[in-house]
Amino acid sequence: MKTQSDFFSGFFIALLGAFLFSTKAILVKLAYRDTGVDAVTLLALRMIFSLPFFLVSAWFTSSKPENDKFTRQQWFYVAVIGCLGYYISSLLDFVGLQYVTAGMERLILFVYPTLVLLFSAALFKQKVKSIQLMATVITYLGLVIAFVGEIDFATLPSSDFYFGASMIFLCAITYASYILGSGRLIPQLGAVKFNSYAMLFASMAVLIHFFLSSSLSIRNLSPITYLYGLLMAVFATVLPSYLVAEGIKRIGSGNTSIVSSVGPVATLVMAYVVLGESLSMAQIVGTAMILIGVYIIGKFRPDE
Repeated sequence: MKTQSDFFSGFFIALLGAFLFSTKAILVKLAYRDTGVDAVTLLALRMIFSLPFFLVSAWFTSSKPENDKFTRQQWFYVAVIGCLGYYISSLLDFVGLQYVTAGMERLILFVYPTLVLLFSAALFKQKVKSIQLMATVITYLGLVIAFVGEIDFATLPSSDFYFGASMIFLCAITYASYILGSGRLIPQLGAVKFNSYAMLFASMAVLIHFFLSSSLSIRNLSPITYLYGLLMAVFATVLPSYLVAEGIKRIGSGNTSIVSSVGPVATLVMAYVVLGESLSMAQIVGTAMILIGVYIIGKFRPDE
């Protein structure tokens, strides 16, 4: 049975994971600006630099005396869920970021907590608690207010914008599926072990995609391209993936997805400071509402 301390520690772990994940969009936009590299190559670099961490972690968790081997069904589910979360979702996200701002990417992507709750209710007949519903409404109302200033209603967006937005929305669907699926598997397999193998499967899928579709050599890129790949691997992939997996273990997939809504706030601030994107009063008000929603989740007690 989860204790109150487990819940609060899980809350802050998930919060830190969300913040680190939010750096990904900034690093991707910087890499596009400074290197001109394409989405598949950038994603391949991210996974190449991540791979050693996940190999070591997978070996460590599997070599423990108390380790239970995966069943064939568990291997299949880990592979599918891992590829959904960190191959398909990441590829859609990287492609979409070529056409929309980092702030807009966060707006569209963070419909996924609501999708997690809806999928849970539809597929597993899981009751949506009133505290979750209230926090979701407050958080998403804040998101709408925060990012509405980004859209220029005087001119119609280009077709590239709609294509990019569609890619990000598909990313939200696949990532919600990952969060939901991992929430079912992590209690059985353990957060670290599940995450290590899920990321290994995703890394293999990304690299296969790259070598089959790209004519570029991964060995002949500029130094700054490798630097961006390394930064994305360590700070926007390895560390946050373990933090989010541990957060799911402690507070569940629904609460983790809502807590992760703080990600757009971090992206908004970093996009303003690093990329020079706009920061309006509407965005500040929306940011405050998002923090209120996260605070409600932080005050929630497991026994309520």
